[in-house]
Amino acid sequence: MGAPIYLQIHNELKRQIESGKYHIGDKIPAERELALEFAVSRMTLRQAVQTLAEEGILERRIGDGTYVANRKVQEKMSGITSFTELMAAQGKKASSKVVAYHNATQPSISEAEQLKLNADDLVLRMERIRYGNNEPISLETATIPYKFVADFSKEEISQSVYNSFERKGYVIGHAQQTVTAQLASEKVADYLQVKRGDAILHLRQISFLDNGTPFEYVRTQYVGARFEFYLEK
Repeated sequence: MGAPIYLQIHNELKRQIESGKYHIGDKIPAERELALEFAVSRMTLRQAVQTLAEEGILERRIGDGTYVANRKVQEKMSGITSFTELMAAQGKKASSKVVAYHNATQPSISEAEQLKLNADDLVLRMERIRYGNNEPISLETATIPYKFVADFSKEEISQSVYNSFERKGYVIGHAQQTVTAQLASEKVADYLQVKRGDAILHLRQISFLDNGTPFEYVRTQYVGARFEFYLEK
């Protein structure tokens, strides 16, 4: 199964940035121009650009366009905890709603890089809304190497990835996390019941098994008014 059109465009734009066609701080062409260049709808082009923004490669500035992002200062956060455990610690019941589920599909360049995949490896990509006591807290896009979940049911994966992995005998190790501030896009605002342009905390996380093998690459957008990160040194 080939990669979706928006991911093919994502990959090409990422190649252009890495090859030096666009440099840090450069403004990329408007969506209309890029849509014509790639011969796709503006909706498809926008999805590719938004994915690059979620990965911290591009930066969207409302009313001013889209730029190649500067590198952010990173802060290490200790520990790795599932969303289900986070909600339980706050006395809330966690639940999820799957809004997109692509099984055994090709990874994007970014997904392959982060998960250290080979060219012919496949992934499971899932998008879901995470709730605490039925209030939308975050929109999460998780990518998992298909070899780990080939015999998992959709229900097992969509309810709790970590719990399902542990039941299968995998031992969860550490995670690398990066948090940035963003503004809610129209899609995110609709899913999380906020206004477009509201404050969003964006988390990118690579989770590893205890043997150092990456098993999950997650991009999560949290409602700033409903969630906060706590760092302990």
